[in-house]
This record gives sequence, structure tokens and C-alpha cells, in this order.
Amino acid sequence: MVPSRVRTGRWVAAARAAQRRPRVDSLGQPPSPESASTRAALYVHVSGQGRAEGGGGRGCSVHSPPARCPCLTSHLWPYCEKRCSYCNFNKYIPRGVEEGTVRNCLVTEARTLLQLSGVQRIESVFFGGGTPSLASPHTVAAVLEAVAQEVYLPADSEVTLEANPTSAPGPRLAAFGAAGVNRLSIGLQSLDDTELQLLGRTHSASDALRTLAEARLLFPGRVSVDLMLGLPAQKVEPWLQQLQKLLYHCDDHLSLYQLTLERGTSLFAQVQQGTLPAPDPDLAAEMYQEGRTVLRDAGFRQYEVSNFARNGALSTHNWTYWQCGQYLGIGPGAHGRFVPQGTGGHTREARIQTLEPDNWMKEVMLFGHGTRKCVPLGKLELLEEVLAMGLRTDVGVTHQHWQQFEPQLTLWDVFGASKEVEELLAQGLLLLDYRGLRCSWEGLAVLDSLLLTLLPQLQEAWQHRPPSPVSGG
Repeated sequence: MVPSRVRTGRWVAAARAAQRRPRVDSLGQPPSPESASTRAALYVHVSGQGRAEGGGGRGCSVHSPPARCPCLTSHLWPYCEKRCSYCNFNKYIPRGVEEGTVRNCLVTEARTLLQLSGVQRIESVFFGGGTPSLASPHTVAAVLEAVAQEVYLPADSEVTLEANPTSAPGPRLAAFGAAGVNRLSIGLQSLDDTELQLLGRTHSASDALRTLAEARLLFPGRVSVDLMLGLPAQKVEPWLQQLQKLLYHCDDHLSLYQLTLERGTSLFAQVQQGTLPAPDPDLAAEMYQEGRTVLRDAGFRQYEVSNFARNGALSTHNWTYWQCGQYLGIGPGAHGRFVPQGTGGHTREARIQTLEPDNWMKEVMLFGHGTRKCVPLGKLELLEEVLAMGLRTDVGVTHQHWQQFEPQLTLWDVFGASKEVEELLAQGLLLLDYRGLRCSWEGLAVLDSLLLTLLPQLQEAWQHRPPSPVSGG
């Protein structure tokens, strides 16, 4: 049963007032080095593979190449009504789950990691899944209030909730809005009922469009949808017709994702057994290229490889990932990246929370958090992420941003004299100028192949860098 109202705390009340103010787009300018060390995003999650947007069912869209993905993140609510045929996320079909216990553990771990990180301001919060829209709005409100009590959480911070059409009727969405959510990411995936059935989704195309319409009424200008491409037997023209239809119904943010066949899933097994044809990579590439052209002509800015926005509706939370900002992950299987200043640390760590929910809850109740592993990141590793992540965006890696991570070795030092990079510049795939290093519109579509040249170039330049200046020398 959906509660008629959510008990309003101080932050939630302020956030509801802030939702009535117009959004201001301030992305694209990196924060100062001082503020970067005290700011972070918060990803509230339990388990599964990480990605920037939507309802799951693909490899990591945040990091490229996939083998370099540092997050493999999991999500707030790991429970689902059923497992989709393409999904290998860490999900669970609930068997008498006690949400109050999960809620208390999320609040406890959030407090602990915020204190450990030394973060003073949370810029955005993303509730992912699983199916977080199956959780109660009270759980969302409790986490947000706890964060606001520990650090500064601006009332107009972007607070995103992932939702599946069948678990998010209008009244339930309104209750999440009352709990502090101000942005929705809907796992629509397809507007073809046969494809949805193939994917094992519990909703129909009409369900998806109805939920989308209700969401836009409640969160105007702040609704994102996913559309998948590269499914078995999928053809270019019918898929483009789906995209054109979606343009009549969608809001100002849209994500295009290619299906990744994951070992251990039903869909993978069917392809291996020959009962389904393998997805055609050439057709998928054509869909992607044609799709991004359609979206560009419709006024959408491709601000990242898979993400498109118009009217300034870029995702603040996503932008933190691509700018290699700090982020905290709470919940079973969550991954985070921050400097643990509470222990006097100075090195950024990749932190991994315990995967299985029951074990995670036991550890949180014993120790205040369920961190299973901490891996310090070397300077070169961090620079590789800055490069690979930044080039996913249309802004690329600016000189100012690069210098925040490496003040001695400039982008010109690394790439300016490389013949291989010079070829990519001549082909019009890359741009290296006074702004920094970035992909052209054509280059953005083949980023993985460009990184095969750029990452070794960075590694070689790092090995031959001049020694750092010694204080007093």
C-alpha cells in the first residue's frame, strides 16, 4: 500500500519548496581543487553492475572500455518482482524482506561513510536498483534526512530514482516526490511488446508510455528514459521508428544503450544454444549512429557517449562520474571512490561493500558499515580514469581539469608530439587545442578504439616524465 503522505523532515520540506524553482544548468565548469576534495555524489545501492542511468540490463555505460570499469556498482533496492532475461545484476526476489532493517542499515552506513570521507557537501543522490521503486518512499526520505543531518545537502540537489513502469503508478511516484525525489530515470527499454517479452520485462509498451506521461506531469523537465538497441533479430528501421515515437512522448533526457549479453543470463543461454540469433554488431553500430543523428536533429545535445539532453537537462550525478569526482556508494555490493580523510588518508581509494544483502546487514550492524575491500589508487591509474572518463563527454578533458589531477605533466606533454595522436587529429576524430583534449562528434562514436592509442601514450609519457620538483631544491 502506498502511503498517503510521507512524514516530512526539515530537509524534505525544503526540497519540496525548491522543486518549484526553475533549474539552473551549471555543468561543464569543474569545481576548484579545494572544493573538489570536500564534495561528492552519493549512490545509494545494493548490488549489480554500475551504470549512469535507467533500468539496467547492460554493461557499464559509465566507464570505457568495460574491462576498466571501476564501479560494478550495486543499488539501493536489490529486490525485483522477477529477473529479466538479460540481467546479471545482483538482484533478489524478495522473501519476507524486512524493509525497516534495510532502511536502518542504509542510514547507518551513509552516516559512517560520510564521516570517514570528510566530505562536507553532497551534490547529488542517485537511488538505483534492483527496482528501487519497490521500496517505500519512507526509506528514500530517511536516507536523505540522514545525509542532510551529517553534511550539507542543498535543497535543490538532484535526487534521482530509478523506476520500472509496473512498479511506479502515479500515486506512488507522487509519494516519492514528497519524499525528496526530484528526478526519475525510467527503465522503458523498448516500445515493442515482442521485444519487451524477449527481455523478460513485466511491462508493456502502453504501460511504459502511461508511466512516462504520469512522471512528466509530476517531474516536468526531469524525467529520463532508456532505450536499448542491438537486440537479437532487431532491425534498424523498426528501431528508428520506436525512437521517433518516443520523441513524441519523452522529456528532456534520453539514454541509448546497446544490449550486452552477459554470461549466466537466460538471453545469453538462448543465443549460445542457437534458439535466438546473436545480435549483429554492425547493425547495432548503424542503429547507434542513426539514433544519435535523429536526436541531434531533434535538439538533443549528446553530452556523453550514451546520454542525450535538451533544455539543459544534463544529469549532475552522471557528470560527477565522468569528471572523476568523488562518490560514495552505500548498500550491498556498492562501490565508491573517495579519499578517507577520517583516517588521515591522502590517497583516493576504491571501496567495495559486501555483496550479499544479509551478510551486508550483519556487518553494518556490527561495524557501522559493510566495506569488504579497500584498494588505494595509484597516480597513473587515476590519470587513466580522468582520460577515459572525460573523453566520454562532449567537453572532453580540459587543461584546467587535467591540472587538478596532474599539475606537472600537461596534455601537450603527453599527446602533443605523438605521431599516432597526430593521425587521429588529422582524421578529425580528436581535437587538441587551447581548451584541452576531446573527441569530435565522429570520434565520440568510436571512443573505445581511440583509447587503444591514447592510454598507451599516457602510460609511456608517465614512465618518461621528469622528476617532480623537490621542496627547497
